[in-house]
Amino acid sequence: MPAAVARAVDRAAERLAGQAVVTPLVESDALNARAGGRVLVKAEVLQRSGSFKFRGAYNRLAALSADECRQGVVAFSSGNHAQGVALAARLLGIPAAIVMPADAPAIKRDNTRALGAELVLYDRASESREAIAAALSAERSAVLVPSFDDPWIIAGQGTCGRELAHQAADRGAALDAAIVCASGGGLTAGTAAALVCAVPGVAVYTAEPEGFDDHARSFASGVRERADPAARSICDALLAPQPGALTFAINAQICTGGLVVSDAEVRAAMRFAFRHLKLVVEPGGAVALAALLAGRVETAGRTVAVVLSGGNVDPARFAEVLAERD
Repeated sequence: MPAAVARAVDRAAERLAGQAVVTPLVESDALNARAGGRVLVKAEVLQRSGSFKFRGAYNRLAALSADECRQGVVAFSSGNHAQGVALAARLLGIPAAIVMPADAPAIKRDNTRALGAELVLYDRASESREAIAAALSAERSAVLVPSFDDPWIIAGQGTCGRELAHQAADRGAALDAAIVCASGGGLTAGTAAALVCAVPGVAVYTAEPEGFDDHARSFASGVRERADPAARSICDALLAPQPGALTFAINAQICTGGLVVSDAEVRAAMRFAFRHLKLVVEPGGAVALAALLAGRVETAGRTVAVVLSGGNVDPARFAEVLAERD
């Protein structure tokens, strides 16, 4: 399966050429010293729409037929997939409606509207975004664009890992491990498949916030576990209740394990990224770096890649995080 996914990633890379940003691979003396090894940071915060989600969204929408484009698309998202779909739809001239939680960060709601998408807000605690989106899709005969459990989405997201492998090789860096944030698992599935095919023997880990560590627990049990409905986290982008069926089938084969971090460790990683990498990272985008800084993987004498997956954070929240003491 990894080889088939990697081939789909190669095709997605052709489709995304000239559309997605080839985001930089950042290295920092301070981070290398902290790790006691070499850390390569894939800065997806600099991707169009502010996160990796544009990759999968554009790959999916660019494959629609002319009739499907006229009918439009519907997606559900807490914000980053929403913006990715909205931007891809605008570029391709496709009507888009996005189902978003009413408590999503204002910057994500505002950006999605600014990109021309119609917003349909819902109560995260009492309503089902899947049901609302399915009803809209049926009513409008619009294509439903999942945020992770879709082969086109997975392949598009995997172009992040494909770039990472090529960029590391260009620097003469032999990757020992990579850490990727996980919510539904689409970024991990595509990225892991691209990495293990390009760099045999590399260990790929998911990173998740406490309470939403369903990948870590699923890897341990061998079945898809669900997050505790009562769990809460500042990582609004990583609150999927369960790994996707397709994504877990891929990730269970090729991931080495799952790492879990606290909200406090996430905030510390956001501060570190701002101070030493000069990058603005949202909470969900910082979990992989948080796992590395917290020592969840061995880094001494090794080369480890970390994906900073998104930077769409409300200014007020970001200011609060920066004001905290380490």
